[in-house]
Parts: sequence; structure tokens; C-alpha cells
Amino acid sequence: MNDHTIINDKTIDRRQKILEILYLQSQVKVNDLSKIFNVSEVTIRNDLSQLEAKRMLIKTRGGALKSTNVGLDPNLEIKKNQNLKEKQLIGIAASKLINDGDTIILDSGTTTVEVAKNLQRFNDLTIITNALNIVNELIQYPNFKVIIPGGILRRKSLSLIGHSAETTLRNYYCDKIIMGIDGIDVKYGITTPNIEEANLNKTMIEISRELIVVADSSKFGRRSLAFISKIDRIKTLVTDKKISDIDLKKLKEAGVHVIVV
Repeated sequence: MNDHTIINDKTIDRRQKILEILYLQSQVKVNDLSKIFNVSEVTIRNDLSQLEAKRMLIKTRGGALKSTNVGLDPNLEIKKNQNLKEKQLIGIAASKLINDGDTIILDSGTTTVEVAKNLQRFNDLTIITNALNIVNELIQYPNFKVIIPGGILRRKSLSLIGHSAETTLRNYYCDKIIMGIDGIDVKYGITTPNIEEANLNKTMIEISRELIVVADSSKFGRRSLAFISKIDRIKTLVTDKKISDIDLKKLKEAGVHVIVV
């Protein structure tokens, strides 16, 4: 490996970590990043310029802001630590909506994986999931039947997507789907950045009797690229205490049962 490759690897790694910091904090400053990474402010400004060119952030005087681009699609490593405490509480509450003997779908995501961590009290569940990180959690439950549809690996979400995954899912009918989402607008509906993921989510909803959405309050007011479903299709939504009174009122008016933790 030559020096040029090493420099490129370091640059890629630094820019990835800048995005992780920005995703958690919403705003970064050049001088702070310069100290964190022990590089010049000129280098950081160049990083921010390159990331802005890819529409991953918005440069400001002296720093950058999180992008509001509807196509923004951060990977699990970036997303998993955002609002982690809220996601953990949501996972516990959502697990209480499951009954022994249920056949459920656990969709991919950083909130649904918290549901998977809280299934110890069940003896008999059939769980369909397209998420490899959730499969890893389900290994600890030897009495569960776990079904994994085929498909193409989407590395950002560690999920299996595509036509073959949709075709496999249509062979089943489920009691409940527990779905994590990237954006929820109480007028428009629930959304995700990836079109193929959205198509698979629609199939999951079609084959399920009941849709349960798990979403921390930061997801409200966001619209991602691909539409999944209208709000009134949701039976239960589990979120945290930071949800606004307006959003809570509109959800209830749409007939959604809201659990706030």
C-alpha cells in the first residue's frame, strides 16, 4: 500500500466521522473539527466542501449544518447512537405489544433492533426479518422460528431488499409488523430514503394485519425520498416524550393509538 492510498483512507475515514458528529449534533465548527482530528482548518474546510458537493451537509461560515436533503441516507453506524436512550425505551414498550404465539415482521433499523433485544419473556414467536443485525440478536432465542427472505444486501441498513425478497414475503401472512422509519409527516405519511426499501416495506404492510411504527421524536416533520404509507394505516405508534403536542393531536385525530415513553 503506497502513501497516496494511506492518505486517501485517512481522508475517507475522517469525512465519515465528520458526518457522524454532524448527524448527532446537527452543527459543527471548523476550529472544533481541526482540534478533534489534529489537522489544519484548511483541510477541514476542504472536507466540508467535498461533502457539500455530495449534498451530505450544508456549509456555513465557520462550519456546517446537517443536510435536510430528502435523499440523505446515513448508514447504521451513524444512526445507531442518535437518541439511543429513547430508542431503548421505545424498544421495551413495543415488545409489550407482542403476544406469545404471534407471527411478526421486524423491519430493519436501529429502533427495531431494540425491540429484538427485549423478547426474553416469549417462548413461541415466528419472526420474519430482512435485517442482518436483527438476525444476530435473534440467535439468542433458541425457541423462536426465524425466517429470512432472500434478496440483495443493502449495506447501509444491513437489510435484504429487491424483487426476490418481496416475492418471498408474499408467501406469508403476519399478525404484526413492527417498522422503523426515517421520516414521518402527519399529513403526508411515513417515508424512507431508499426506493427499494420502501417497496419492500409496502409489501410487509400488505401481508400484515397490524402496523406498529417505532420512531423517536426526531423523525417527526421529516420527509425522505420514498413514500411508504399514509398515517391512517398505522394502528399503534411508539415514540418518546419529546413529540410535539401538535403532532400528538394530529396522530390521535387520524385514529392512531400513540404510546409515549
